[in-house]
Amino acid sequence: MATALVIGGSGQIGRAAVPALVADGWDVRVLTRGSRAVDAVQAAGAVAVAGDRHDADALARALRGGVDVVVDVVAYDDRDADALLARAAEIGSAVVVSSAAVYLDDRGDGFESETFGTFPVPIGEDQPTVGPGRDSYATGKVALERAWAASSVPTTILRPGAIHGPGCVQPREWVFVKRALDGRDVRVLAYDGESRFHTTATAVLGELVRLAAASPAHRVLNAVDPEAPTVAEIATLVDGVMGTTSRIVRLPGAPREGVGSTPWAVPTPLVLDMARAHEQLGYVAPGGYGDTVAAAVEWLVDVAGDADWREVLPGFARMEGDGDFFDYAAEDALLAKGS
Repeated sequence: MATALVIGGSGQIGRAAVPALVADGWDVRVLTRGSRAVDAVQAAGAVAVAGDRHDADALARALRGGVDVVVDVVAYDDRDADALLARAAEIGSAVVVSSAAVYLDDRGDGFESETFGTFPVPIGEDQPTVGPGRDSYATGKVALERAWAASSVPTTILRPGAIHGPGCVQPREWVFVKRALDGRDVRVLAYDGESRFHTTATAVLGELVRLAAASPAHRVLNAVDPEAPTVAEIATLVDGVMGTTSRIVRLPGAPREGVGSTPWAVPTPLVLDMARAHEQLGYVAPGGYGDTVAAAVEWLVDVAGDADWREVLPGFARMEGDGDFFDYAAEDALLAKGS
C-alpha cells in the first residue's frame, strides 16, 4: 500500500485531505503537534505521529521507511520546505498548498500592494507573481513554491482562494452567520455587493490532493470553486443555510468608515481559471459554493453560536484589524441617512 505523510492533517485542509487519501487506498500518516488531534486523526483512518515539523527526530519518525507522497497544507515559506527537502531521497512526490495571494497584475500590483491588483478574468497559473522572500505572506508562499519546484521531488503546487469549510482558520462566512444569529435582517455591502474573491471549499482541496498524489509531476494548479460568487450571492446563500432572509443594501465604492466591509470586499474581481486542473488531473469539482458552504456554516454555528466568538475564532478576529465587522450602530446611522 502506498504511503502518504500529511503535515497539517488535523487542520482545516487536512480534515478534507486525509479522508480523501484514506478512501483512495493510501496508508496515511499525520504529523501533528497537538495531542487533542490524535483522536480525530485516528477516526479518519490515519496514523498520528506526534511532533513538530522542525524537530529532526519527529520528522525522521514520520518519514521512516520513506513515503510515496508528502502533503504539506500548512507550510509558510521556504524554511518549511528545507527540512523535508534535506530528506528528499525518502520522498516520492509532494503536494504543497500555496495561495492565490501570490499573483500580480500587469502593472505589478497584487494582494499586498497599496493598490489592489486589476487582474485578468480569469487568472491562469502563468500570471506573474511576487518575488520570493520572507517579509510577507505572498512572498513567503512564492519562496516555498520555488524551493519545491527546484527540487528533485515531483511537486504539485495548489493555489487556493478564500478557503471555507469546517475547521477554517479564517472563516469569512462568520460575518453573515453571526448577523443571522443576532437577528440582523440587513446586509450592507460595499462595491455594490459585486466583489468577487474566488472561494475555495476544503472539499475542493481534498479532491485535488487526492488526484495530484496519484499522478506525481512538477506542476502549479489553481484550486478554487467552479464559480466565483459575488459577495451578495454569498450573503444570500449563507442566509439560505441559516433559514433566514435579509435585505441587501448595495453601497457604491469602498466601505464607508468600515461599513460595508466584508472579508471578500475587493475593488476588482479575483477569479481563477481551473482549466489546467481539469486537463492534467481529470478534476471534477465536488460541487459549487452553494453545495459546499453548508458544512462551513453548520460548523460555525456549532463552535461559535453560544461561545465568545473572538476566543473560538481567533483567525477571524485578526481579520478585523482595527475595525469592526459588526458595528451595527454605524450601519444603522448610515442607513438612516438613506445612503
